Amino acid sequence: MLVQTKYFEVWLEGLVRLPLSLPVMEYFSDLFATQPAWAQSLLGLSGLVIAALVVNFILKKVILRAAAPYLDQSSVTIDKSAAWLATVLPLLIISRGIWSVPNLPADIRMVIANVTQALIVFSVAMAVIRALSYANELYERLPTSKNRPIKGYVQVVKIVVLCGAAIILISVLIDESPLLLLSGLGAVTAVLLLVFKDTILSLVASVQLTTNDMLRVGDWITMPSMSADGDVIDISLHTVKVQNFDKTITSIPTHRLVSDAFQNWRGMSEAGGRRIKRSLVLDQNTIRFLTDEEVVDLKKFKMLKNYLATKRDEIAEWNARELTGEDAPVNSRRLTNIGTLRAYIIAYLQWHPRIGEGFTLLVRQLEAGPQGLPIEIYCFTDTTAWNEYESIQADIFDHMFAIVPEFDLKVFQEPTGQDFAQAFKG
Repeated sequence: MLVQTKYFEVWLEGLVRLPLSLPVMEYFSDLFATQPAWAQSLLGLSGLVIAALVVNFILKKVILRAAAPYLDQSSVTIDKSAAWLATVLPLLIISRGIWSVPNLPADIRMVIANVTQALIVFSVAMAVIRALSYANELYERLPTSKNRPIKGYVQVVKIVVLCGAAIILISVLIDESPLLLLSGLGAVTAVLLLVFKDTILSLVASVQLTTNDMLRVGDWITMPSMSADGDVIDISLHTVKVQNFDKTITSIPTHRLVSDAFQNWRGMSEAGGRRIKRSLVLDQNTIRFLTDEEVVDLKKFKMLKNYLATKRDEIAEWNARELTGEDAPVNSRRLTNIGTLRAYIIAYLQWHPRIGEGFTLLVRQLEAGPQGLPIEIYCFTDTTAWNEYESIQADIFDHMFAIVPEFDLKVFQEPTGQDFAQAFKG
């Protein structure tokens, strides 16, 4: 440190001789020498602080402002990184110049030098942190960032930088080698693992989520255990933020997305169709065979003409082959109103312009129960937009509820107070 001070004094003397003439320098030297010791120390400290402030002003208010048009105007992190880096030179002036202040106790010089060096380490670390944030911003502008976010990895690097800066900062303050601190970390490894347990779990989870492409920003996910149902708006090291459809935000620990189950609707969005899976519950008491007159009457439905013609030929052929000599209607095959309704629903869905092609289309009976016989409609719309999907689904079932009576069927409904009133009235 004494060698550094000697070189600094030589540099300072040379710097002072440049702008000042010999008489002026001698005048200030004589004036400075006639002051008491405390005044010399105060003047030296004042000059050092003024020099640091002047350099700080030149760097931040002149040089950085002049360079601003050449920096990225769409980001503030790069400006903050440059500002933190510009703070290093004024601190370096104080750190080196404090040894040239006369009549200052060695302990005070050491404390000031160590504190300013620690601030230099902190400034460099913050500049690196801001630079990493800017690098992440640049990456997020790329189209591939939606599929492969690196925010979690950037945060890991930030943690490493901050931990390294903390070790160097403490070693500078206590004026010891950083290796001395590192050698003592082995004794507290278990404590560090406990403290950074969530960070380690989140790091592993982030790698798994990214590598397996399980989650992207913009995905619609459902996670009942965390009361999350909405779009992913941010993926970081420790948390994943989900904006629910009621505009609330749920923060999910990253490692929970690996340990717990969640539903990602991205496949539905990429497929281009959204599933309709809803049942039409019919009153079982209204299910029966159709008469020949009713079959003829149902031919007025354009969508049933082909079905009725094909089915009647098939049934007539079967009856002629299997029921030779039989005349009891109970032994013959006949059309039913519920079977004809299913055929109508299938034809209607195949005709519908908003039902997607290439997807599964199914109309089936589910197990009958106390609430009636469910006829499940299983198909996909040609859009994934929520409002359009609900409108298409509502239109289909509006039509289904209205067409059921045409087949002499009834939709099941629990008895209401009005039903009981009419029964007692009768």
